[in-house]
Amino acid sequence: MPELALYQPDIPQNTGTILRLAACMGVRVHIIEPVGFPLSDHALKRAGMDYMERAALTRHLTFEAFDAWRRQEERRLLLLTTAAARPYHHHDFACRDILLLGRESSGVPEAVHAIADARLTIPMAEGMRSLNIAVSAAMALGEALRQTEGFPA
Repeated sequence: MPELALYQPDIPQNTGTILRLAACMGVRVHIIEPVGFPLSDHALKRAGMDYMERAALTRHLTFEAFDAWRRQEERRLLLLTTAAARPYHHHDFACRDILLLGRESSGVPEAVHAIADARLTIPMAEGMRSLNIAVSAAMALGEALRQTEGFPA
């Protein structure tokens, strides 16, 4: 089943919301450190509510450690970014894909863009800059789960 990865998240409420989404969908979340807040932060717990204990979470100390793990596991890395031309709903998702979302404040470095197996975007109305990261995660994960028939029974 597809999984989510958060690159150095810096807003605890968004991370909590994504962890809640993942718990409800039965999806693992990879958090690539460093994060911009303590993972025990009150806002993170408030956003995740009582779903936090049910979220499957793996922490990676660096992007390099995460990338080494996912290559060893032969997992594709799909970067969601406003700097892409290919819409996410035109992509053929696979069960072992990892959807990577960048920092809310700055995305991901160019080196991460360069090693992604695909760079995908969410089409938006002209003049709009970006969606909330948790909304973006939900949209792309929903399409990936639809295509791979990975929604919980």
